Amino acid sequence: MAVDIRWSCAFAVLLATTVFGDRVRAEAAEGSAPRRMVLVELFTSEGCSSCPPADAVLSELVLRQPVAGVELLALGEHVDYWDRLGWRDRFSSADHTTRQSEYDAHVFHRHEVYTPQLVIDGQLERVGSDIRAVQRAVKEVAQAPKAAIDVAVLRAHDRSLDVSVHVDVPPTLTLRESADVFVAITEDNLVTEVRHGENGGRTLKHSAVVRSLTSVGTLSPAERTSSMNASVPVASELKTANLRIVSFLQERASRRIVGAGAASAHPRVDTR
Repeated sequence: MAVDIRWSCAFAVLLATTVFGDRVRAEAAEGSAPRRMVLVELFTSEGCSSCPPADAVLSELVLRQPVAGVELLALGEHVDYWDRLGWRDRFSSADHTTRQSEYDAHVFHRHEVYTPQLVIDGQLERVGSDIRAVQRAVKEVAQAPKAAIDVAVLRAHDRSLDVSVHVDVPPTLTLRESADVFVAITEDNLVTEVRHGENGGRTLKHSAVVRSLTSVGTLSPAERTSSMNASVPVASELKTANLRIVSFLQERASRRIVGAGAASAHPRVDTR
């Protein structure tokens, strides 16, 4: 019987290796270590001809999760400064433009903004279509200590979701300043037939499009744990199956993101 068990285990390992390749081998080498969360934010626009390849990269990062030991959480933030150049992006927001400008002012100091720009954990930026450069940047920031963030939907209403967020700051992480807790609602499986502008005539597909971004609380540098409940807006026409809730902890001035977590938009069932 012992011989049969060994052969069964060997076959299972061989099958997993065949199907999943290098990624499975890398994660197996890490044992049971928890995956580190890294937040990637793509500033993009349907009016920008350089953006569709970056939109595809964002989708690939989320679906393939190509960095061993890391779980990538994504925000697709469509800016509005392309809207006056021939095509109004229906997902664009002045708030996204402001957020990108704040990164430039406080972190990158380029004195300009551009698309497609991908920001990694609020600390590094790369051209969004350069997947190899993005992967290297993800590996660089993934080694830093991170707060654990648990987010869940408690109740769903017609135009809002009641969410809970719990934050634990480990002893290895020092908050340098007050940090804001954000909750984003993102939507997948979005398609637009662009009729004008640089992408006129193209059909564009989007993942992780930010439909709302809300600050729900603040941690002081001395706080190590915090729990909060909040109501976040969501349009009634959005499909729950395509929604994801992403929460993250971001230092207010440095813009450093020091923790992130995610959940589906379905209310959590408490089985305790």
